Amino acid sequence: MNPQNGYDIEDIAVGMSAETAKTITEADILLFSAVSTDTNAVHLDEEFGKTTMFGGRIAHGMLSASLVSAVLGTRLPGPGVIYMSQSLRFKAPVRIGDTVHAKVTVKEVIAEKSRVVLDTVCSVGGKVVIDGEAMVMATSRAKREAAGK
Repeated sequence: MNPQNGYDIEDIAVGMSAETAKTITEADILLFSAVSTDTNAVHLDEEFGKTTMFGGRIAHGMLSASLVSAVLGTRLPGPGVIYMSQSLRFKAPVRIGDTVHAKVTVKEVIAEKSRVVLDTVCSVGGKVVIDGEAMVMATSRAKREAAGK
């Protein structure tokens, strides 16, 4: 792995995986709400949350999903990656105090286009809360060398 460019396409193989984990806090939810402007009461008001199917407040789904972006951008492929697409299926709520584990696994390498397709999964306590698939453009050592960089 190149610390400035992450894994180049030439170094990525089907089955490679990487992950990160984060415990969701009250501050995370408030900050995400402020940055995203998603002030849905189900995320911010416990009393309102109790009136929903969730029985209380839940974290923003995209807050948990953003951990996938963290793995892609810092671990696999890592720095230099360009996020091209992401599908997500939200399967269960995440609450304050839950530790979300985000894992990406290489499913397909399209070397000629420097593309990588990855399975993406977020889980809490071994239970899948989000799954999906991402496509990214990885850096290429051969292209850098050809360009003289």
